[in-house]
Amino acid sequence: MPLHYNPNKRKEAFACAKAMTVVMKYISTRGMITSENAIGSADAIKRGLAPDGGLFMPLEFPKLSKEEIEKYIPLSYPERAFEILSKFLTDYPGDVLKKACLDAYSEKTFEKGAAPIKKVCNDLYSLELWHGPTCAFKDEALQIMPKLLSAALKITNEPKTAFILVATSGDTGKAALEGYRDVDKVKIMVYYPSDGVSAVQKKQMATQEGENVEVCAVHGNFDDAQSGVKKIFSDPDAQRRLNEKGYFFSSANSINWGRLVPQIVYYVSAYCDLIKTGDIKNGDKISFAVPTGNFGNILAAYIAKEMGLPVSRLICASNTNNVLTDFLKTGTYDKNRTFHTTMSPSMDILISSNLERLLYLCAGCDKTAEYMRSLAQDGKYTVSSDVMEKIEKTFVGEFASENDCKKTIKETFEKYGYLCDPHTAVGIFCAKKLKKANEKIVVASTASPFKFAADVCRCLGHTDFSNDFEAIDALSLHTGAEIPGPIASLSSKKVRFSDAIDPDQMKETTLSKIKA
Repeated sequence: MPLHYNPNKRKEAFACAKAMTVVMKYISTRGMITSENAIGSADAIKRGLAPDGGLFMPLEFPKLSKEEIEKYIPLSYPERAFEILSKFLTDYPGDVLKKACLDAYSEKTFEKGAAPIKKVCNDLYSLELWHGPTCAFKDEALQIMPKLLSAALKITNEPKTAFILVATSGDTGKAALEGYRDVDKVKIMVYYPSDGVSAVQKKQMATQEGENVEVCAVHGNFDDAQSGVKKIFSDPDAQRRLNEKGYFFSSANSINWGRLVPQIVYYVSAYCDLIKTGDIKNGDKISFAVPTGNFGNILAAYIAKEMGLPVSRLICASNTNNVLTDFLKTGTYDKNRTFHTTMSPSMDILISSNLERLLYLCAGCDKTAEYMRSLAQDGKYTVSSDVMEKIEKTFVGEFASENDCKKTIKETFEKYGYLCDPHTAVGIFCAKKLKKANEKIVVASTASPFKFAADVCRCLGHTDFSNDFEAIDALSLHTGAEIPGPIASLSSKKVRFSDAIDPDQMKETTLSKIKA
């Protein structure tokens, strides 16, 4: 039901819809929280991580019928978001969730729309997820997630302040900082790899405004930062000391269900938009190619498929850090390999946390817990043939080398007039390489090319700049593309955070930021 109907009728309809909704409960991927002691969505979002280190998942997926998709076609993005999120967040009052969707995905926040879809060439489309305040796809979830957390604190009668601890490979950090800036009863601290993000990403985080935010670099790569955060989450001493000061840990990474569930929306929305433009008919199958690092974005597409969205294949597109490509081809996940720093830093990851959720869906909690123990102890695991058979029904993996990425950026612009960033280029390369005859593929475009202007300029053959910020102007000059407002104003902003620490200092650094 569209949200712009008669307000009085609308209120009655929301109440009726909530009354008819099946209550959605959540359990842990590793088995400590089961169907017998399952928790509500607000509690799952507040906690972030299960006590056993597992990730929260719904007991079952709600269904999405062909008739419902038909009803979604004329709706706006905020309206579609409300419809989808209502299926998962059943303990949220309808009016609270409705307002969160309308505010998060307003024209003020997403001036050109939350998730516009553009045609690149025949049967290949780009789902542009980067028109928000930080010019990356993380805005899609992190503009609404703080609203969901604030509501969760009220729903669960939580007296403590949430301490959001984040490890980022570049985009999540800024999007989380911007989303949680000055949110009541929330403090946020972001860690990023000192040499593993672009100059624009680093400047975005280092200049972040807000009284409740902290930012710190970590010597090492993203996996070092992510492992450090996970250790703090599971450290009883850290939890005790935090509790004594009136705080509790939560997460804004995609390990938190509140971060993942909004990402389901844009896959459903993209399908509706393709019907609206006449590119497909309701019921036609399409495929998605998703540049993938932590596996959350592509997992959201898989959940949409399991709900009933007509999806043929999911192409897991990796860069030179192709641990996921190897897993999808062999069944063995092995992080014991050389780490590569690439043009697509948000994908420079060797431990893909959200893959655990897929393992749970295909193997169950006992096997998943076993796989995760093996990963922690040996850095690798091999899934059984029956599990791999289930995964292969939907997923296929491919990767793009740095050279492949460079050529794709250049060719896509010169041949089709479409300017893309390195992450999107990885997705386009893999999509074109694996494309079947008459298959329509939507590539998840995860960042503005201006976030990686220097690399994009070089790929196009332009080197008339002396630093990354001059490259932003050069890219606009040579391509005619408009510089997004949040990036255009970045060079004049004052740096607030410049600390860099070793991974073993993360716990004490984190706790030092808490005031009783």
